[in-house]
Amino acid sequence: MPDIAFHLLLLLCIAAFFAGFVDSIAGGGGLVTVPVMLIAGIPPLQTLGTNKVQSLFGAASATIAYARKGHVELREQLPMALMAIMGGALGAALATIVPGEVLEAIMPVLLVAIAIFFAVKPNLNDLDKHRLITPFAFGLTLVPVIGLYDGVFGPGTGSFFMLAFVTLAGFGVLKATAHTKLLNLGSNFGALIVFTSFGAILWKIGLLMGICQFLGAQLGSRLAMRIGAKLIKPLLVFVCIALAAKLLANPANPLRIWLGA
Repeated sequence: MPDIAFHLLLLLCIAAFFAGFVDSIAGGGGLVTVPVMLIAGIPPLQTLGTNKVQSLFGAASATIAYARKGHVELREQLPMALMAIMGGALGAALATIVPGEVLEAIMPVLLVAIAIFFAVKPNLNDLDKHRLITPFAFGLTLVPVIGLYDGVFGPGTGSFFMLAFVTLAGFGVLKATAHTKLLNLGSNFGALIVFTSFGAILWKIGLLMGICQFLGAQLGSRLAMRIGAKLIKPLLVFVCIALAAKLLANPANPLRIWLGA
């Protein structure tokens, strides 16, 4: 594709930094970067592939920051990360055959439901609670399924991981956020492998945005660790509602067409 004008590159860098900041706390960074990349004139397939490159930087940055402070044990969680990689790779491979209309229709409903849960659920804090599922079962079932969704579609993946960690694994909000970033890193990496094989990545743009996202994620994760659930909960609710609104803003969204009819 032709070179992108300097002002558009600057816009992409700013978007990546802000996306890294938000994503490291509550997820939803793609809500920022994907529309901006499309506005910059990057074709849809290359937008999805290139977005995985810069998202990988943000997820890695946040994971490193949380691990340094002891909020996630990388060696212990490696099997889950591997399952997320497998799910992300399979999801990206299925992206061309899974009807996107189905996901576009159900996603706004699921995101609003998650927002309501985190908004009204009492006693959601940074303390661990009783878990309802063993780590083995969690990693074998939920992680690859959510990772697969990330490869196929993407928006809201962090919210789904957060919901699963809090409700089923019994994690506190901050611990759930830290582990979500690790699994996001895995699913992004798996999807990236597949997109690379299809030649759907603009490496220079992806790496430039990745550096900016890395820096934004460092700032966001440190702020999240300092403030905890008081910051993560409201931002998570906001991101879920914003994602749902973005999906419904598309006139071609199947749910919007059905409601209109």
